[in-house]
Amino acid sequence: MSRLLAVCALLVALVLSGPAGAVTIERVVSPGGIEAWLVRDHANPILAVEVSFRGGASLDPAGKTGLATMTAALLDEGAGPYGSQAFQRRLEDRVIGLSFDAGRDALRGHLKTLTEHRDEAFDLLRLALTAPRFDAPAVERIRGQLLTGLMRESESPEHLAARAWFAAAFPGHPYGRSPRGDIATVKTITVADLKSEVTRQLARDRMTIGVVGDIDPPELGRLLDATFAGLPARGAALTVAETRADTHGQSERIARAIPQTVANFGLAGIKRDDPDWYAATVMNHILGGGGFASRLTETVREKNGLAYGVWTALIPLDHAGVLFGGVATENSRFDQSLALIRQELRRMRDDGPTETELADAKTYLNGSFPLGLDSTSAIAQLLVQMQTDRLGLDFLDRRPGLINTVTAADVRRVAARLLDPDALALVAVGPAAP
Repeated sequence: MSRLLAVCALLVALVLSGPAGAVTIERVVSPGGIEAWLVRDHANPILAVEVSFRGGASLDPAGKTGLATMTAALLDEGAGPYGSQAFQRRLEDRVIGLSFDAGRDALRGHLKTLTEHRDEAFDLLRLALTAPRFDAPAVERIRGQLLTGLMRESESPEHLAARAWFAAAFPGHPYGRSPRGDIATVKTITVADLKSEVTRQLARDRMTIGVVGDIDPPELGRLLDATFAGLPARGAALTVAETRADTHGQSERIARAIPQTVANFGLAGIKRDDPDWYAATVMNHILGGGGFASRLTETVREKNGLAYGVWTALIPLDHAGVLFGGVATENSRFDQSLALIRQELRRMRDDGPTETELADAKTYLNGSFPLGLDSTSAIAQLLVQMQTDRLGLDFLDRRPGLINTVTAADVRRVAARLLDPDALALVAVGPAAP
């Protein structure tokens, strides 16, 4: 497996390489002072752009949860002189991909175009950001789609468990609310709310841009000014408070007559800028983030046959960190599965990893990372993330070393810091307890 990952990583590196033999990230600043990070690739006439605005659903006003998500969904539903159908027709006729979405900490735009249509693609992006129409038919159609999705989620054990877990872990904080909102709040969102959201969220001072593809810095600088200079210089103040997941062993069961119990569990984690981030990354891979190679899968699934899937993940939010996990198992065997999950958390905390586990985790984390950079859009997203997390232009060169320097003692230290089985917060969806 290690040898296969190394070969795959080499192949991906060769695919991504430019004339100099390696990916080069350039910091481009337009004449108007707008910054973007660029990876030039003239091998194919394609250009991908990712733009992110800090804030997102965490800034939704009280009683208007889902506003950022609904706003994002409507940005490409008509802008400037083009109604929804005309705007979409221009995108389709020129094979331009343009979409927007919102998460807890950001509202994001995604653009992909052939080089021959890039001027029009950037102009349509400009119109979507600076002159969205919010025509009534489009607003009601998107509202209907969101409400339908929320009604489906209300019957989904996975969505119910995740919503309830975050609500319990972040009471009274924006992270306790779903970015998609609720049926009641989405029904109340008005066109005036949507227009206000654009003014509050889409501003240059909270914007991050990544670009990959067939373009040179001078041309990119021109398009950056043409596209983004019309945005307000500053948005509304970012007022989201720093917080910590409130996990103290609480447990909640949501009664549903389903054949298996679906659960989410978790603890307070760490943010991306924490010095222990790479040790926590290695620890999580060994514990539950490594798929079939993880301890939880080995113990819960392979040895005991209790669940098809069990996993953990580090979630680094802007204002908090979470160590989150999930499992689904036969109702009568859920308590046994949960006991084994706690057992493995305790074993990692008390004993740490074996040397073999540590070496295999490092090999996988370094070997698999390039495999995720399989498209211009994926690389553009990474460029945005690197800027948001302040990782530096040389991060891709430094990352393997940051993983490789993690020791067993580092993993034990971070496990002792993060893994408290008795504090594990749990939400289970399944039949009512007898």
